[in-house]
Amino acid sequence: MFVDTAKVFIQAGKGGDGVVSFRHEIYVDKGGPDGGDGGNGGDVIFEATENLNTLVDFRFKPELKATNGQNGAKQKKHGKSGEDLIVKVPMGTVIKRDGRILADLTEHGERAVVAYGGDGGFGNAHFKSSTRQAPKIAELGEAGETFEAELELKLLADVGLVGFPNAGKSTFLCVVSNAKPEIANYEFTTLTPNLGVADIDDGTLLIADIPGVIEGASQGKGLGDAFLRHIERTGVLLHLIDVYSDDIAAGYQTIRNELAQYSPELAERPEVIALTKCEGLDDDIVDMQRQAVRDVAGDTPIYPISSQAHQGITDVLRTLRTAVQQSTQAVDTTDSDELDDTIPTITIDDVDTETEWDVEAVEGGYVVRGHKIEKFARRTNFDQFQSVNRLRDIMKKMGITHELIRQGAAGDSLIGIGESEFTLVEQ
Repeated sequence: MFVDTAKVFIQAGKGGDGVVSFRHEIYVDKGGPDGGDGGNGGDVIFEATENLNTLVDFRFKPELKATNGQNGAKQKKHGKSGEDLIVKVPMGTVIKRDGRILADLTEHGERAVVAYGGDGGFGNAHFKSSTRQAPKIAELGEAGETFEAELELKLLADVGLVGFPNAGKSTFLCVVSNAKPEIANYEFTTLTPNLGVADIDDGTLLIADIPGVIEGASQGKGLGDAFLRHIERTGVLLHLIDVYSDDIAAGYQTIRNELAQYSPELAERPEVIALTKCEGLDDDIVDMQRQAVRDVAGDTPIYPISSQAHQGITDVLRTLRTAVQQSTQAVDTTDSDELDDTIPTITIDDVDTETEWDVEAVEGGYVVRGHKIEKFARRTNFDQFQSVNRLRDIMKKMGITHELIRQGAAGDSLIGIGESEFTLVEQ
């Protein structure tokens, strides 16, 4: 079963809590703090593999959860970190969150951390100092990243076959490769993309057969909209046209228009044209149809072929291989040029966004926002008054308390940071 889209729930592991503990040993008077730190939560990591070609497994297992970190223990024992969850996906898989691309895995073994586990909280041994001999403070572990992700598979191939339904794409793929697509004399025989490897001279070509494109496919008509994504990653397009078409030039232009509407960049992809089913047809008729396509396709190579009779196949494959090699060289050159233009430059505008914060007066109190202060609030155990007082001390050092007072906050004013609420001064 071929599946090229899926939605999954991703949850990285929660960090373990730190603990409050003091040494209790015989002959040891007033043992000091020995509470250990919690372990970090596991990450969710996606890895591309050449051994998969569908996302069907995620239809039956839509939840991906890494393990949590363990809590710390006495005697300064650190909690065990949670194990990372390694998720295998086919090469060409794109992982998105709210439409934003998190990872695009195109090579075998390529990995990307999609969701990070939460940090473990510090135990009270971490907070011992010369002025704080017996701290009763321990942090909570942070929650791991949790969200719904969209997975989208785009097949990776050297050559993508395009054309109207029943143009002979599946027959061509079957003849030149080891692929076994369904073949029949009616439209939309192919309902899912197929991949095949074609041998030519001393090399190979990976060819993708895409379900037939019809007029309006780029707007969702027929099957084309669902599978046009699979030719986005192909280096060269092989446009197959039934030589028996009544208006062969108009048919060619229709497919070209659909490609351009779906992706202007795709329409610029190198192209080779093959007129199919030419066996037994008079050469004059073939030449007439070829010239009709030439009038609208310009200098694009055009080959009359017969997949069933194995006529013209070798010439097409050789031309495709040359076009793929040229396309690869062009991409490598472009990437090299872009690399020179992307050398990072540090400017005076660069700031540490983690230390930024702002205060806003709202009905019933004040809201404090900022990456660093929100992180401290998430790790604060509000059941421990010493932990809350530590958070207040951090706010003073960061200048947040001064800004709150400047905006009119009093000691009993309610302060909200993230999902936590507390008063400015201990009540």
